[in-house]
Amino acid sequence: MSEHSGAGNPATILRLLWRHQRVSTEALRGRRPRLSIDRVIETAVALADAGGLAAASIHHVAKALGVGSMTLYTYVPSKAELLDLMVDAIMAERDLPLAGDPAPEGWRARVDLYVDRTRAMLRRHPWAPQVSMTRPPLGPGTMAAREYLVATFADTSLSPRQINAVAQAVGAFVDGAAAMEVRELEVERLTGQSQEVWWHERQVFWDEYFDVERYPAIARLWHAGGYDDPQPPGAEQGPYAFGLDRMLVGIDQLITLSRQPAPER
Repeated sequence: MSEHSGAGNPATILRLLWRHQRVSTEALRGRRPRLSIDRVIETAVALADAGGLAAASIHHVAKALGVGSMTLYTYVPSKAELLDLMVDAIMAERDLPLAGDPAPEGWRARVDLYVDRTRAMLRRHPWAPQVSMTRPPLGPGTMAAREYLVATFADTSLSPRQINAVAQAVGAFVDGAAAMEVRELEVERLTGQSQEVWWHERQVFWDEYFDVERYPAIARLWHAGGYDDPQPPGAEQGPYAFGLDRMLVGIDQLITLSRQPAPER
């Protein structure tokens, strides 16, 4: 079952997400808290890593921490806020360079870094693709990724609107493709069956049920050898790398065009 981020109380979740950038003297008064929000998040993420998103319920997190659910609610008001905190925490694991940090030279190298760290992060946390981020948690981890992608194209000749569009397009493709890749790996892990074996067991579909007259384009591609090699030329790492490369070629062409002077009228 999928879930979505951004469902918590705005004032509450923003205060929790940005807790490390707020000056507070509350911890200096009274007894030291038994738990911390960081420890709650770490425990929830570990439970989700081991047993899926359902394992990171308020009840299970509280039990793992050795406290009652009511105690946990004093740190995190609901599962909605906990989910946002979990998502933002793993996004921050990518440790993307921000302003003033050493970063790869050139926008393509910066995109490659984003790709590598996003894929690695999602493989560590295979539950993450189950969370829709249409309404993202506006925390440090999420904003760091957005800042990084905008900065990646900020020094090109693209217009401000093009920079915004390109940054969003790259982020959407990389995040989406990496999530699909992780979902496939997770299905193989849970079923113990590879994609190749799964398709082989369904060969009867092509032999007895596939209608060449209803799906003529697929049939023509099949007979032309389009399905002989699952990796198109230049796509040594499969559809992910092939699609990304085509996108980056298009962006490169857009940047080249943006450098050309406007035609005189």
